[in-house]
Amino acid sequence: MSRQSVRPDVPPLAEVRRITQKKRDAWWTVILVDPLATPLVRLTARYTRITPNQITWGAFVLGLVSSVFFAFGDWQWLVLGAVIYHFSFVLDCMDGKVARLTGQGSVFGAWLDFVFDRIRVMVCGVALMGGQYARTHDETYIWLAVAVVFLDTLRYINSLEIFKIRHTMRKQIKARVRAARRAENAAELAFMEDLLRDNPEADVEQDLERAKAEGVASEVHSSDDADSRVESYADAGAHTASYADAGAHAESYADAASRTASHAEAGSPADPGGPAPATAGSRRKAQVIDLHQEFRGKFPAYLRARSFLLRHRIRTHLVSGIEFQMGVFIIGPLFDVVIPATIVSGALLLVFELAIIYKLLLSTRDFSRTLDSFEKREVATAA
Repeated sequence: MSRQSVRPDVPPLAEVRRITQKKRDAWWTVILVDPLATPLVRLTARYTRITPNQITWGAFVLGLVSSVFFAFGDWQWLVLGAVIYHFSFVLDCMDGKVARLTGQGSVFGAWLDFVFDRIRVMVCGVALMGGQYARTHDETYIWLAVAVVFLDTLRYINSLEIFKIRHTMRKQIKARVRAARRAENAAELAFMEDLLRDNPEADVEQDLERAKAEGVASEVHSSDDADSRVESYADAGAHTASYADAGAHAESYADAASRTASHAEAGSPADPGGPAPATAGSRRKAQVIDLHQEFRGKFPAYLRARSFLLRHRIRTHLVSGIEFQMGVFIIGPLFDVVIPATIVSGALLLVFELAIIYKLLLSTRDFSRTLDSFEKREVATAA
């Protein structure tokens, strides 16, 4: 191998694990795929110029090869097909890891990976059940072929729609928070020119002369006097009523700002020459919104189980599409229990999909309560 083909910038294996492995993944991937795929990813990135899309093609071709062995029907061919299917899945995991390690990821590559996965499952499902039907003439395998394709499609449609709904909920909440902050920031500041433009009847010159006559001319430009000017202009016309309300909002935020400033002063040296420097403590704290509050309240043991699994990088969705595929195309053929393995894998997949749907239902309730709390807060602030 020429020295020019070696990439010296590829990090050590421990760093490759950190970059390429997901923080949460299927238990089958964490236990049975990553220990093999991650070292292969490092070798691929260091000693070859293979792209992620080429790896995706390789995984797809291996999947088609496994379907050919599945179609033969006999147990020895099923074992060979299961082994090849597992290596196909290893390559399927490697394409994304190589993309993350080398920065070669693309939108087209994600589309290609998605489409090839669906075709592979469909072809292997039909080939496996078709081979068993040709061997046994049991019509159950025909229905199982339909069930495999249907469940795989249902899972992806369900996951896509749930992702879209969650994204929409988060987007709406963020929009409400941004709108509230814009209104609050606007309420903190008012320009005299704008006040006079909205209230041409107000005569600021007469107010200034009256203030000089009372001996308080030095305070005319202070912030307190500006607030009193706003109140007097509010009496002059309907438009300034909104500015008076804005002043009320500004007062509450001024109190919050003073508390934040005092907190910053307590944590940093005083600066007699000017305002305290901006620190992490002086920034506005992020508002935490929990859209899974009701679910966690109903199932407190879920948090303990989730924490345990996440410490091992395993996601709580224990039977997802990955485990479903491995049950049908690896466990079933290896142990010659295609019908039981497919039925059990499909039933467990449905149970976990229904659990996700139920969790989404509770999340939508939390979402509605969150929006109601925003509306109540706006009404209270306006009052």
